Parts: sequence; C-alpha cells; structure tokens
Amino acid sequence: MREPAEELSQLQSQGLLRTLTSRGASSPPWLTGGDGKELLNFSSNDYLGLSQHPALREASIAATNRFGTGATASRLVCGTFCYHRELEEEIAQLKGSENALLFANGYSTALGTITAVVGKGDTVILDKLSHACLIDAARLSGATLRVFPHNDLNRLQSILENTVKKSAPETRILVVTESVFSMDGDLSPLADIVALKEKYGALLLVDEAHALGVLGAQGLGLAEELSLQDRIDFQMGTLGKAAGSAGGYLAASQAWVELLTNKARSFIYSTAPPPAQVAASLAALRLITSPEGDTLRQTLRQNVQQLGRSPSNQNLPTPIVPLILGDNQRALNAARTLMTAGLLIPAIRYPTVPRNTARLRITLSAAHTSEHITRLQEALIELETSS
Repeated sequence: MREPAEELSQLQSQGLLRTLTSRGASSPPWLTGGDGKELLNFSSNDYLGLSQHPALREASIAATNRFGTGATASRLVCGTFCYHRELEEEIAQLKGSENALLFANGYSTALGTITAVVGKGDTVILDKLSHACLIDAARLSGATLRVFPHNDLNRLQSILENTVKKSAPETRILVVTESVFSMDGDLSPLADIVALKEKYGALLLVDEAHALGVLGAQGLGLAEELSLQDRIDFQMGTLGKAAGSAGGYLAASQAWVELLTNKARSFIYSTAPPPAQVAASLAALRLITSPEGDTLRQTLRQNVQQLGRSPSNQNLPTPIVPLILGDNQRALNAARTLMTAGLLIPAIRYPTVPRNTARLRITLSAAHTSEHITRLQEALIELETSS
C-alpha cells in the first residue's frame, strides 16, 4: 500500500506541494500574514471590497440575533428561513428567470445541478478550461463527457452536430461554460454559444462566478451585459466573490428549480446556509445593483485600465490578470519575492491550471487605490527585469 509520505514527496519534487497558511484580520485590500506582517492583497476574489462592508456586517449580525448561528437542518427539513426565499426570489427577478435555488457554495451548486439535469445516455459538452467543480460534476453525472478547446466555436459546433445525430429525441445535451474564466480572466463568446445551443436544441449552463458584481449594467454578469439572460437555461453564480459573503445559486425556470429541489443531492443532503450568511448575501446583492455598486464597478474598471495587462483581444476588462511563468518553481519563487516586497500574489499551479502554465494570478479590487496599483506595477517591473 502506498504511504501518503510517498505522494507528498513526489508533489514536493514537482513543485506542486501546497500548505495552509494562517492569515490574520483583513481590511481590504490589506490582510495580516501569519507572521503579523501587513500585506497588500492582490489575490482575493473580493472584487468590490464588500466582505467588510458595514451593510453586510450589520445584516449578518441582525440575522444572527434573530435566528442564531445555524440553520439546524437541510432546506427540505426545517432549514429554510425567510432569508433563503427572499434571496432566491430576488436573484430570480434580477436574472430574469422564474425561480432560483441557493446552495452552500459554488462547488455544491455545480455538483447538484449537473448531476440532476443529466445522467447516463445524456451528453455534457464542456469548455476545456471550465472550473474543476463543473468538470467533476460532469464526470459524476454518468453522462457522456465531451470537451472542446477553450472558446473554440467551430469545435463546439462540430461536437453538437455529431451528438445530435447520434442522440435519441429524449436525450439531454448540456453545454457548460464560464462567462469569465477564473484563471485567465478572459470571456467566453457567450452570444455565439447561445446561438449554437439554440440551433441544435441543447441546454446551456453558464457559470457567472467571476462576472457577478463586475459586468453588466447592474453588475449581474456577462449575460446581462449582452442581454442574454432569458436565453440561458441555467445561470449559475457564487456569492463568495464580488458579493463578499458565501454560497452559490442557480437561476432557471420553475420546472427546473422544482426538479433540482427533488434531485440535487448536494442541496437535499446538506445543512442549509446559516441565516447570517444569506442575509449578508442579500445585502450584497442590493449593494451590487445600487448606485454605490455602479461607483465601485467604475473604480474597479479604472484600476484594471491603470494596470493595463488585460488580454489584448478583450473588449470588456475583468479584474483577473494572469502572469504566466510556465515553470512551477519559477512561479513559487516569484510569489515569494513579491511577498518579501509586501504583496500577496500566490503561485497558481497544476491541477488548477494546465501543466507548464504555472502563473501568478493577479486580482484587482475596487478597494485598491491608484497608489496600490502603481506599487504593484513597480514590483512587477522589478520582478521581470531580475528574472
């Protein structure tokens, strides 16, 4: 039998060993490292800086005072509180769908949704760079899994055409993609994907995890930006990134939400998100869609433009900026150098990204100032000239 020490040693030799590092209190965009040193954080998904916003804190405290610290059971037993339904109804209204369903987090949203929608005899077609939760869910569903090269519309069309030819009328074909890809910050060609799924009678799931709060007139994502919300079957997102709280959601038709309520195992068999978390998410959603949210998005866009490292072919800038270094050890060394300079930008390595594409994943926030961006630029120039 293999001992864990053997696998750990192998990971270490490959530059793939990961360890947990304690952090102290944070005040975006700053956090305290385990050694007590203050670090300027360029690694968080808190794109609007809402995780410490007074409105979220107050909502969370009020919910705790009213209902306590835990939901005590799953949603179908006695774990559904007024906050759960209020947030679901608000998400559905904003996303232009008939209903929505909350999950504990984004991973369980993908897992519950995809395994409930498709099974043996069905087909899932995934963008190659889809998040691990989407890939894992597709594999666990038992459906046939097909993968198309990242954002390759020709290959997606070819797979759809061949799949439709071979499928029975009752077969479900589900296309899965992200709107903003989490490790590269680039966008999916969403309008074209919607057109293809409609042409071939497929279903479409779009994960807006890194677009919520960032894109769209009200900050509701790329689907809103492109006026496509009513043409997407499953609009998935998370509340732990720009919303500054935690949890996941799935917006869809009433029939699909009812089916998920009855078949999504990660929903049925999980204790419901605590009232404090849901109340904070509700406060965040209202902030995102408010004039204050508009102001925060404008600040975020200005920060992205100041850094000036977005993909050259991208018409909508996103706050995710990869600095691809390739070699694992090189990425680790670069992250350590930046931490010594007081900047937190951890190395991202396989399997989070493909082999030989290790990188620094820089993320910007509305909480960053122009001076913070300048400091980052100077540190990156120094890093590049010394390597």
